[in-house]
Amino acid sequence: MKKPSFLKLIAAAFVSTAACLAAPAFAAPNCSAEIESNDAMQFNTKAISVPAACKQFTVKLKHVGKMPKSAMGHNWVLSRTADMQGIANDGIAAGIDKDYLKPADARVIAHTKVIGGGESDSVTFAVGKLKAGEDYTFFCSFPGHSGIMKGALTLAK
Repeated sequence: MKKPSFLKLIAAAFVSTAACLAAPAFAAPNCSAEIESNDAMQFNTKAISVPAACKQFTVKLKHVGKMPKSAMGHNWVLSRTADMQGIANDGIAAGIDKDYLKPADARVIAHTKVIGGGESDSVTFAVGKLKAGEDYTFFCSFPGHSGIMKGALTLAK
């Protein structure tokens, strides 16, 4: 039986060590979500989980429908669940030019602008604004949409 040469042993040890060093110790958290809205007043997801390890979280909203924002516009608004209805009610008077949100509404944690078919927008917010154990809802504030265009956002450990 032939013994491996000293150089082959060193090379094998180097390759093994390099492979271990190249592998990450842990996977980085996914600090973003992509959400689609459509002409049928729907988001393509009902839940978003935000990793607590993220410093910031980005939501990318895409309107995959064809209707203009004046007829079937959508935005993505995040608030505490208890504040959602009040924000939606107050937003009606604000109008489309203000994305159906009362200006400087402190109850709104984050929001995109209202977009129409084929358009997209994104928003990035500090995860530190979220508290463990609190109930959060994301919704569309276009008049009449928040009743069905909504979902839960949770802060994951």
